[in-house]
Amino acid sequence: MSRDLRWYLRRLRRMSPTEMAGRALDLAARRAWAHRQVLAGQDGGTVPGLRRERLGPVSLPPWAKETLATEARSEVIDAADRLLAGNWSVLGVPRADILSPDWFVDPVTGRRAPEDTLAFRIDHRNEALTGNVKAVWELSRHHHLTVLAAAYWLTDDERYAELVDRQLRSWWSSNPFLSGVHWTSGIELGIRLVSWAWVRRLLDSWPKVGDLFETNNDALRQIWWHQQYLDRFPSRGSSANNHAVAEQAGRVVAACAFPWYAESDGWRRDAAARLSHHFLRNTWEDGLNRELATDYHRFVTELVTVAVVEAAVGGDDLPPEVWERLARSFDAGAALLDVTGHPPRQGDGDEGRALVIDDPDDAPWTGLLGWGASVVGPQPWWPEARPTVVGAALGSLLVTPRDVSDRAPARPRSFLGAGMTILSTDAGHEPEIWCRCDGGPLGFLSIAAHGHADALSVEVRFDGVEILVDPGTYCYHGEPEWRSYFRSTRAHNTLELDQTSQAREGGPFLWSTAVPVDHVIQSGLESDLPSWAARHRGYGRLAGSPVHERTVRLEKPARRLVIVDRVRSGNGHEVRVRFHVGPAVTVALDDARAELTWTGADGAPRRAALSLPAELNWSTHRGETDPILGWYSPRFGFRQPITALEGVAAWSDHPLVTIVDFDAPGRA
Repeated sequence: MSRDLRWYLRRLRRMSPTEMAGRALDLAARRAWAHRQVLAGQDGGTVPGLRRERLGPVSLPPWAKETLATEARSEVIDAADRLLAGNWSVLGVPRADILSPDWFVDPVTGRRAPEDTLAFRIDHRNEALTGNVKAVWELSRHHHLTVLAAAYWLTDDERYAELVDRQLRSWWSSNPFLSGVHWTSGIELGIRLVSWAWVRRLLDSWPKVGDLFETNNDALRQIWWHQQYLDRFPSRGSSANNHAVAEQAGRVVAACAFPWYAESDGWRRDAAARLSHHFLRNTWEDGLNRELATDYHRFVTELVTVAVVEAAVGGDDLPPEVWERLARSFDAGAALLDVTGHPPRQGDGDEGRALVIDDPDDAPWTGLLGWGASVVGPQPWWPEARPTVVGAALGSLLVTPRDVSDRAPARPRSFLGAGMTILSTDAGHEPEIWCRCDGGPLGFLSIAAHGHADALSVEVRFDGVEILVDPGTYCYHGEPEWRSYFRSTRAHNTLELDQTSQAREGGPFLWSTAVPVDHVIQSGLESDLPSWAARHRGYGRLAGSPVHERTVRLEKPARRLVIVDRVRSGNGHEVRVRFHVGPAVTVALDDARAELTWTGADGAPRRAALSLPAELNWSTHRGETDPILGWYSPRFGFRQPITALEGVAAWSDHPLVTIVDFDAPGRA
């Protein structure tokens, strides 16, 4: 049996009968639509039912620019000027062709993805065919064009608008309906629609903007084609995660911003209903996203924000429960941040953005709070938000933030649905000790696509410096051994039995088994001795059905973190406990004691003592590849060596105690 066939069988096992039926109908529709493919250079025809009167999206009010912080304005213009000079990176990779892009090239591998092949026949997961498809797709989300359009809005400098014009015309002519790799994933279409709506809005005062959009047949067809595709081929069933939200958010924005088609009114109502359904389903009542991947919490929050604002100013508001859940989503995001404004690194993250108007390299999480402050208003306990152009623009469309009741009156420390608890020292008592404890499910829906096998793991920071780290993501496609490592139990700060991940991997976005976590207990989260405890049964498939239990306690006065592990019914198994040390930290291991040293943000030396369980045999590993161990991904597409501490022994019923003692401020 081929590898591909085995994957399909595993994937089918995670689908419900309803989902299988829906996918069968999708397959039939794709076959029926094949004849509609348009090749580059062909006449795409006219759009039936196109309305004669075509107005652009609601304009930004003239006073909106006056509300901008000077620094935010300057950062956008500087970013746009770098782009005009040909200096631009996408996912951290320089694009030397940014002034005249090859829309199909992967700058990582140098391969070109198919451009004339019927989209339904392209396997975008095959790197030999498409290159690194994430790198191919990213530029075609057109975030760089919204930055240029924002610079025009701020300056009236036509150089920015002219480059946007050239590149949109290039993309539209190079990617006709159903031709090539850019028609293979609905999420990409949804994000492009958001970008196009905001390009049109930001270029509203440019004299040639109507020639680019309202009277441009390529634009009229592309906006129609994108909405047609998303209407007929939505993500469904076990794939209805952030992709479904992005698709429907794009439809809402496009139907409101470009109501030019006979179908526009029906599309708007349908998209609003679907978006409401998916967002509420994707988000716990406390506001945290269900995918157990923090980066996607921000992404979904951004997507829903641009959609609800577009609908509100278009006179077709989304339901109150969507606004309420969105406000809690902003509150949850604010509650997760450490003292430097950085969130946890739980699960997958690919730096996805809904709308980029500011410099894309500037801190997106504190900027997200700027979005929230403009749209739903901040809470008194929020960290300081970073002023952004997009936040000011969204706020100017609404005029005043939406008043939403029933929000968190104080900073939440725990999110029970996600099983996430933050143990930290009190605000204002620097330097901060911050610890994330993971006691949640593997991920969202039956395939848990973006979750990692990280149950009962911890992530520890001292004054924002990563001490014990989550590894990050590194890649999605093309390097299966690395994709497997970064989402495995081995890569996380938790306990492993028999060198086996807590869940069985079925594919790069598929888990074939779950990791049931229960018995989560937390106490005194606002006291001097906050604690958390949980256990998981992911190893129930091993002999004896062993259960891993972990307790974490932060002793604030002593500046000490205590981690206690125990394996129940683990007779005959090998136990491995690993702690992955941050890239800024130096490690010196002596038997079962590790000295950790680093330089603080203030330039002062810092240290901590890590007392490890003496029952285990401890060793250090750094940048190893056989097997892979001791790696860290600071951002999508990049990896670097770090030191991993590994303790190994045959199972015993004794508790395994790890203690981290942080020096008092000023001592080294």
